[in-house]
Amino acid sequence: MTEADARLQRYTGEVPGAALLVLRDGEPVLRRSVGLADVDAGTPVTPATNFRLASVSKQFTAAAVLLLAEDGRLRLDDPVRRWLPELPASADGVTLHHLLSHTSGLHDYEDLMAADFHGQVRDAGVVGLLASGGEPYFAPGSAYRYSNSAYALLALVVEQASGKPYQDVLRERIFVPLGMTHSVAFVDGLNTVDARAYGHSADGGGWRRTDQSTTSAVLGDGGIYSSIDDLARWDAALADDRLLSEASRALAFSPQTTTPTGEADVAAYGYGWRLDGQGLLWHSGETIGFRNVILRWPAQRLTVVMLTNRNAPEPYADARAIGEAFLREATAR
Repeated sequence: MTEADARLQRYTGEVPGAALLVLRDGEPVLRRSVGLADVDAGTPVTPATNFRLASVSKQFTAAAVLLLAEDGRLRLDDPVRRWLPELPASADGVTLHHLLSHTSGLHDYEDLMAADFHGQVRDAGVVGLLASGGEPYFAPGSAYRYSNSAYALLALVVEQASGKPYQDVLRERIFVPLGMTHSVAFVDGLNTVDARAYGHSADGGGWRRTDQSTTSAVLGDGGIYSSIDDLARWDAALADDRLLSEASRALAFSPQTTTPTGEADVAAYGYGWRLDGQGLLWHSGETIGFRNVILRWPAQRLTVVMLTNRNAPEPYADARAIGEAFLREATAR
């Protein structure tokens, strides 16, 4: 049994499933889908199944900002209040760079939501929530703290700088040009998700659909749906100039933080990417009913993507073990 076989066993059968992709030198060497995209309907996961990426979405938000910077529509050192003047004075000194690198010090919007909040907050609602947050955690640029608020604000900046809705910018500037034709920043009532996986949580001896929460409608920090087939196209674009310039990619993939992150396997953060300090770029995505991860070893031209539609476990350890098995195989040849 291969490492991948062993790691996929728990997702196999009449249970919430997984889609696994391993790319070497830009080509798929393993492309597997197991389990169910919708347990109630018995719909199987396929390589075209679209999972809610959760925080894996952040690299797309960062790319949209970098594209607009290349266009001259914005600058990374712009104060965020230049674009969102309705932000409270506590955001003074925060730049787009600080938002991209999680060094803004702004409060997490989830912590500012009332316990009895009903419905779903959207990106624009994050601005109002931050107004109730008081003083920031720290002065901008002086420390690191992972921030969903930051990427919600970046989605709003993308809209202001482009003059278009965030979901349209991603479709027109990233998804369509790269052939990611089934990927979408999902806005209920405005667009749809093809071949959609629904999130699930363990419930006694079975599984219960847990697909949406009060924060699921926020786009910039986690609202994109995509598949392993589309993410293969995304990975290809990260290796050359077809989307982002070499300079923009260097910014995204290099350390943009100057203090310890306090996070396991995260020596620094780039723009939408975690860096382990030993050649690995990666990002996880966790939200109600979904756990996902993408890992890239650029020097070895190896990428592992694992998407799952269940609340646990986090697939990072599984995906890393699979990737390291392929790295050992390459070394042994």
